[in-house]
Amino acid sequence: MFDGSRLPLSDNIARTSAIVKCAAASGVSVEGEIGFVGYAEGDRSRGTDPEEARRFAEETGVTAMAISIGNVHLQRSSDGEVDVARLRAIEAVTSVPLVIHGGSGIAAHTRRDLSMTSNICKFNVGTEIRVAFGNALRRVLAENPEEFDRIALLGKLIPDLREATRGVLRSLDSQGRA
Repeated sequence: MFDGSRLPLSDNIARTSAIVKCAAASGVSVEGEIGFVGYAEGDRSRGTDPEEARRFAEETGVTAMAISIGNVHLQRSSDGEVDVARLRAIEAVTSVPLVIHGGSGIAAHTRRDLSMTSNICKFNVGTEIRVAFGNALRRVLAENPEEFDRIALLGKLIPDLREATRGVLRSLDSQGRA
């Protein structure tokens, strides 16, 4: 994954293209980003321009393209609004699989709907999992005040992280199979 979304379009295309060429020599896929995805308590997002997305996809050869359609990094609430019209406009000009960074801020039902009705192939939900990690770590430390071995402490987090991950996967499955 290469994020050149803060760069001018021509620089983002040039750098991403160079990475795609280098990665292709080793059979590695590349995800590039077009349209800046902001932060919950920081820089605001700048939505992906569909025409720039078309050009970026064509000129870079990326395997997947991260886009900005209302998604925000580090958002802990799931009340983010997705700009579906912008998504559809991007889908109309490129067939490259799309990626949503900051997917934790998008409601589970919206992620599920988009996973079934759009070209979005991946939602990054690191904030959701990191929140579960932090909560579990605080609990485990409080329950085990004498424990000092990091391996033992971190091992006690696995059930909580497994359940958080399963919850995300289940939320994407409209059939309840996950």
